[in-house]
Amino acid sequence: MSAVYDLDSELAVSMLAMGRDAQRASQELAIAGTDVKNQALREMAQAIRSGVSDILAANAIDLEAAEKADLRASFMDRLTLNPERIEAMAQGVEAIAELDDPIGGVMAEWERPNGLQIARVRMPIGVIGIIYESRPNVTADAGALCMKSGNAAILRGGSDSYHSSRAILKCLQAGLAGVGLPEAAIQLVPTTDRQAVGMMLSGLDGAIDLIVPRGGKGLVGRVEAEARVPVFSHLEGLCHVYVDKHADTKMAVDVVVNSKMRRTGICGAAETILMDKAGANQHLQPVIDALVDAGCAIRGDAAVCAADPRVEAASDEDWTTEYLDSIVSMAMVDGIDGAMAHIAKYGSSHTESIITEDSATAERFLNEVGSAIILHNASTQFADGGEFGMGAEIGIATGKMHARGPVGLEQLTTFKYNVRGNGQTRPA
Repeated sequence: MSAVYDLDSELAVSMLAMGRDAQRASQELAIAGTDVKNQALREMAQAIRSGVSDILAANAIDLEAAEKADLRASFMDRLTLNPERIEAMAQGVEAIAELDDPIGGVMAEWERPNGLQIARVRMPIGVIGIIYESRPNVTADAGALCMKSGNAAILRGGSDSYHSSRAILKCLQAGLAGVGLPEAAIQLVPTTDRQAVGMMLSGLDGAIDLIVPRGGKGLVGRVEAEARVPVFSHLEGLCHVYVDKHADTKMAVDVVVNSKMRRTGICGAAETILMDKAGANQHLQPVIDALVDAGCAIRGDAAVCAADPRVEAASDEDWTTEYLDSIVSMAMVDGIDGAMAHIAKYGSSHTESIITEDSATAERFLNEVGSAIILHNASTQFADGGEFGMGAEIGIATGKMHARGPVGLEQLTTFKYNVRGNGQTRPA
C-alpha cells in the first residue's frame, strides 16, 4: 500500500480512519435487526423530503460548475436534480425498506449421514466501496442498499456531483442517527482529490472488502487494473435492440424509440439497432422515421444509409461507442444469427432486446445471448433494479462471477455454512 500513496499524508490518515470507522460500523450493522434498519430507511426518506431545498441548492452549485465546463447535455441530465427526482429518490429508499431482509436467510440446508446438519446462510460482505460518476441519486441508492444488506458503505461520487452528494449524505446519516446506528455506516469521501480513489482501490489497509465501480469505460478500466480487492464490474452499456422479421411494426417502433430516447444518458439506453434484412421492407423506414422525429441522429451501415438520406455513414468506432446521447447506430443483419454475432463481437454484456412475435426465435435469443439482461418485446430501459422489484440498485454487473445484472440486496451478500452437530468427530 505504501507504494500507492504516502501513509503519512493528511489525506491518507483521513482515508485510513474512514476505513476503520466503516469496519466498526459494519460489525454493528451485521447484527442490527430488520426493524431497526427499516426504520432507519424510512427516516432517511423523510430527511430527503425535508431537505429538498438544501439538496436543490447544492445541486445548483454543481450544475453551475458543469455549465461553465460546457459539459454535454446527456451529462447535465444525469447530474440534474429536481423535486420530482428527489421524491423518486425518497420513494426508492422507502421501497428498500419494504423488501425482505436477506441477512440470515437460509439458502439451502441438508443433513449428512453422520447427523451433521448443514445450512448455507446469507451474511453481509462487510465494507463496500462504491466509486461512481455524475449521478447524485446513486448516493442514496448505494447507501440505502448497503445498509439494508448489513454492509457499511464508503462512497466516492464524481467531483461534478460533490455538493449534491454531500447534501444527500446528510439525510442518510440523519436516518442512521435517528435509530441509534453509527453514522459511519454510510460515509462519503470528503475530497475530490483523485488520489482518494487509488487509496480505496488499495483496500484501506484491509478495511474495504469489495469495490463497485459505476461509470464509464475509463473509470471501470482503472478500477479493474488497480484494485487489490474484489470488484463487481459495471461496464459500459452497449445495449442492442434486434428487430426480427416477425416483429410487430408498431411494437418495434415503440420499443426502439423508448429504448433509445426515454433517457439517453443511462446505461440501459439502446446504442445500436439491429434490423433483420428479411423484414427491412416492413420495419426499417417506420423505425428510422420515428427515431428522426424524436430528435435522434442515426449512423448506419451501407444498407441503412441507402434506405434514407438522413442516415449518416457509421464508422467502425460507432459499433463500440456508448453515446449516452441522442445518437444511435443501426445495422442490417442476416436474421437472429447475424444479430447474435454482432452482439457477441461488439457488445459489453449489459442488456439486449429482441422484438419478435415468433416464440422459437425469442427463446433462441433468450437462451443463447450471454449478456446480463435479455429482454423479449420490451425496452432496454427496464434494465434497472427498481424495475426488477429490487427497490434500487448499485449498478448493473456485467461480469460472470457472483453477481450479474442489477446489484441489489441479495447481490450485496455472501454466505457462510452453519454446521450443527451433537458430538460428532471425524474418523482417522
